[in-house]
Amino acid sequence: MIVVSGHFRLPPGRIDEAREPMRKVVAASLLEPACRAYSYAEDVSEAGLFRVYEEWDDRAALEAHFATAHMLRWQKERDALGFHDREISIREAGQADPF
Repeated sequence: MIVVSGHFRLPPGRIDEAREPMRKVVAASLLEPACRAYSYAEDVSEAGLFRVYEEWDDRAALEAHFATAHMLRWQKERDALGFHDREISIREAGQADPF
């Protein structure tokens, strides 16, 4: 399994405008067959900071995700909204044990 995590920023004045495009890309991504988790979470202590968390079956599925229509649309939308300071990492995950 592949785990994607990190953050990005949007100008605080554009967040309300960004919510619907973010909801759409999250919903569409969760419909992809190899997507196990996909979320953006707004940081409660820092306006404009969003945390990213995703789980994919494998790297091929993640690469295919970047070529989907919803992801290509989101890339254009987020740039127009002032998306910046993206720091994302990709990790291979092994077996998960309950905590």
